[in-house]
Amino acid sequence: MDKTTRETMFSSKDLEWGTPQHFFHRLEDKFGTFTLDPCSNQSNYKVRNHFTEEDDGLSQDWGGHLVFMNPPYGRVIKDWIKKAYEEAQKDNTTVVALIPARTDTRYWHDYVMKAQAIYFVKGRLKFGNGSNSAPFPSAVVVFNGNDPGFPSMGMMKANE
Repeated sequence: MDKTTRETMFSSKDLEWGTPQHFFHRLEDKFGTFTLDPCSNQSNYKVRNHFTEEDDGLSQDWGGHLVFMNPPYGRVIKDWIKKAYEEAQKDNTTVVALIPARTDTRYWHDYVMKAQAIYFVKGRLKFGNGSNSAPFPSAVVVFNGNDPGFPSMGMMKANE
């Protein structure tokens, strides 16, 4: 692994990785029309009802929504994953999160392993306007308040 790849993978320099539109459409085909994007900015939001950094999505109520979440990928990701898990405990609330598949992290074991489902993404996504694929694997995690004891596992292709 070269130095640039290492720095990108393990730094918190670029926290926002805009979701590829084709992949977002596939998620909506699978899970339904999303009604909230709680961690976006004015250029990368995917849902009309969205929160920007200024709105502080971590302090907002997500209850009653089908939420699409592609959180900032830096150290704060643990706060977003915890929030997704907690909000999904509310009635009629489901959170579908696109996150790095970092199975060695504490947040993965504390919260992701309590999800209803985990879909590992086969292949690498190209985020934002990037010409190269992400230097990390991704996963789609579904929180809906039903802790099955162990999440169901599946796979989604990065490109179809």
